[in-house]
Amino acid sequence: MNYFENDLTALHQALVNHDITSYDLTQQTLAALKETDQKVNGFLALNEEKALATAKAIDEKGIDPDNILAGIPIAIKDNIMTKDLKTTAASKILENFVPVYDATVMQKLYDKDLVVVGKTNMDEFAMGGSTENSAFKTTKNPWNLTKVPGGSSGGSAAVVSAGMVPVALGSDTGGSIRQPASFTGIVGMKPTYGRVSRWGLIAFGSSLDEIGPMTRSVKDNAAVLNVIAGHDVHDGTTVDQPVPDFTAGIDQGVAGLKIGLPKEYLGEGVQAEVKDAILAAADKFRELGATVEEVSLPHSQYGVAAYYIISSSEASSNLQRFDGIRYGVRTQNAKNLDDVYVNSRTEGFGPEVKRRIMLGMYSLSAGYYDAYFKKAAQVRTLMKQDFENVFKDYDLIMGPVAPTTAYGIGEDVTDPLTMYAGDVLSVPVNMAGLPGLSLPAGFAKGLPIGMQLIGQPFAETTIYKAGYAFEQATTFHQEVPTLGGND
Repeated sequence: MNYFENDLTALHQALVNHDITSYDLTQQTLAALKETDQKVNGFLALNEEKALATAKAIDEKGIDPDNILAGIPIAIKDNIMTKDLKTTAASKILENFVPVYDATVMQKLYDKDLVVVGKTNMDEFAMGGSTENSAFKTTKNPWNLTKVPGGSSGGSAAVVSAGMVPVALGSDTGGSIRQPASFTGIVGMKPTYGRVSRWGLIAFGSSLDEIGPMTRSVKDNAAVLNVIAGHDVHDGTTVDQPVPDFTAGIDQGVAGLKIGLPKEYLGEGVQAEVKDAILAAADKFRELGATVEEVSLPHSQYGVAAYYIISSSEASSNLQRFDGIRYGVRTQNAKNLDDVYVNSRTEGFGPEVKRRIMLGMYSLSAGYYDAYFKKAAQVRTLMKQDFENVFKDYDLIMGPVAPTTAYGIGEDVTDPLTMYAGDVLSVPVNMAGLPGLSLPAGFAKGLPIGMQLIGQPFAETTIYKAGYAFEQATTFHQEVPTLGGND
């Protein structure tokens, strides 16, 4: 089955018509991804036996004609709990951890008869932007195997981009769905904070994390969010409100829509080709009947420092549970209880995780809390107010997802302007709890460029409509990466 040429609608129709069974589809998917993943390194664990058994049971029950996701293979980022399937968060400290329960999103997927084929690679505990911080392997970008796929959801992005699966789940704390989607030329949605349950997601920054879908098209993305969204009694941060059908009216167009383009998002440090692609996208929206005007988000410049203080502080609290006592790896080099704690963490955590824990502990320590964490929280409020001011007059905000296309594996990005701009573009959405969608908007030297559409809280429907209109008016989403036979 060619996932480059078949979207969820086509796959569903083939299953309903009995042109293929879910078992055969799953079997073909597993066989093909084993071969392709030797080059990409996108998977950490396969779920072969259970996936085939699940698909067989779905076939015996019969494909529900009204359920577009019935019998469809899906891959899951390895920080989302999967019962009886190893979940490591790409960390040595959880190398052999097998959960005894499913995350809420997993139960929602099972209820809709999706077939989980495996767990995808990531930056350890979702800390990083290239998937090079994984304790186990480095995932490669399907468009150029010498480039990173982005992160931290780089494994999920790569397996969708390479055509191994039609759908994957990722998580986004500071751009970890949108940036890899941009680097690999796919569609990635970071939903509104509270739209999707975080119960069963291994926490990084609890006020920032959000689970979201990664697909090859906007409509497919909306169909998956339909399933995973909703209130959850296990997660007190989920919002108790009805979940609309995000695919309904998705083809209504953008006529009359007002879109803001922040001047801060096209500043110094943004690659010329990326800037040109976003300006061309703005012109395309104007052709389609939308108004696009320059706006300002003045406190974006402070977002980097505030984000690292808040996220690291929350991480230092969340990761203290990994102590070598209750679960995960326990050191063999211990003479007393202190040794168990210290050595288990020393041996189990990677360097990036250790850095963020130390930064977080420092920011929360007595004498520094007011100067750092409290100040960062105040900046966060100002950033949220910037968005609220723009949304008084505009329906959406657009801009690049990342300042550059994918960079080389092992390449030390030393340009501080580029690193700064990268954080400026992705972090604000999480700091304000807003929904943000990444979709293909161009290419530079054979590598994808992603455009970001940002909406008001719970305005995913408007974002999807705009994204779908742009997608249908362009051909970027139809391009196939090198592994698919294109260069």
